[in-house]
Amino acid sequence: MTWIKKHLTSIVLFAVLLTGIGLIVYPSFADWWNSFHQSRAVASYAEEVAGMNAEEYEKALERAAAYNAEICKNGISWTLDEQQEKEYEAQLAVGQTGIMGYIEIPKINVMLPIYHGIEESVLQVAIGHIPGSSLPVGGKGSHCVISGHRGLPSAKLFTDIDKLLEGDLFTMTVMNQTLTYEVDQIRVVEPTDLSDLTIDKNEDYVTLVTCTPYGINTHRLLVRGHRIENINGDAQVIADALQIEPEYIAPFLAVPILLILVIGVFVFSGKRR
Repeated sequence: MTWIKKHLTSIVLFAVLLTGIGLIVYPSFADWWNSFHQSRAVASYAEEVAGMNAEEYEKALERAAAYNAEICKNGISWTLDEQQEKEYEAQLAVGQTGIMGYIEIPKINVMLPIYHGIEESVLQVAIGHIPGSSLPVGGKGSHCVISGHRGLPSAKLFTDIDKLLEGDLFTMTVMNQTLTYEVDQIRVVEPTDLSDLTIDKNEDYVTLVTCTPYGINTHRLLVRGHRIENINGDAQVIADALQIEPEYIAPFLAVPILLILVIGVFVFSGKRR
């Protein structure tokens, strides 16, 4: 007890130092950890798909196309009954992962698995396909809607999709096909405004949905893309100005503070000695 009283100041300063380091390191480490698991999920999905034969691909994609045709005919229903839910979950089901494909957005360096549904357990670690909207297999008269969170301390997800501009590209890979979409519309709407998520029988759309403004989340940001032909099977990556991410700036701001604390520990320890 006497030793603790004697070194109390040093102990407090050291605890503050560790807390500061933890606050700096946690967001980057958590994002890396989640990105690692997202990459493993995508790799696992790709392995499952690689184990399928041509007939299985064809049947799965035909079922999905028929499912989308019904949605185009009857319109999008945002509420599914129990039977519809079971039919939905059976679509594009590969293995037991619940993943129906994955999205890549080169401009913001994102590759994320797409799960069935938008339960919170999904949106905390990945992105989800909104039930009732078209499945992500392309085709005229389809409008697939994908939802993801922004600003989570543990995962990047859709945090940076506000950086996308009209003309930027993203791809959707489902089964053995990769579809390329070009951003053609960006809107901020009320949460109840679904007017931009309707189906155009002559178009093939995918809309990415997230909350906005950042950290306030009173509205929804809708980034819509229309299908274009793949160029050599790959999306074109358009060069952009160099942007410094906040996680790289934070250490430079915090390091001087931590150094002051370290110096303080030595000064107070020296005075006591």
